[in-house]
Amino acid sequence: MVKINSTSRLSSIKELVILTQTDTTVGFLSQNELKLQTIKQRPTNKPFIKVYKNLKALSLSNIRIPNTQKSKLRRAKKTTFVVKNSAFRVATNRLHSTVLSNLEWSYSTSANESGKKFQREFCEENSDIIIEDINSLYEGSASALYKINNKKTVRLR
Repeated sequence: MVKINSTSRLSSIKELVILTQTDTTVGFLSQNELKLQTIKQRPTNKPFIKVYKNLKALSLSNIRIPNTQKSKLRRAKKTTFVVKNSAFRVATNRLHSTVLSNLEWSYSTSANESGKKFQREFCEENSDIIIEDINSLYEGSASALYKINNKKTVRLR
């Protein structure tokens, strides 16, 4: 099911907030960081995770992955990495939707109010587009979180 609450054209999808099942849990996706901060009532100094659609999109970003960690990144599933205070994840198993296919990356956050559980009514009110497949939307576990550099890997979550 795809539900669109916005009257704007899909060509400006970068400004919209999308509610969908991510690779880990139900989440909000958007390229508009300020809109996500407003919805989540989140402090502006707390950054969002950037989700890239594939490794090629990640390689075009300004994030430099240490050579010693590249194989770990290629094999990772449901894992978020932090490199020099930039948190990112590569989600290759996204919903195959024409709405999401043009986005190389998006900010990602869990679809709930800060510190609260998933509430469908809250999410539907605060999203412009809802993408739902046959499995519906469900709150899963968060991704594993690793801080990596040239020498070591530290598990944060």
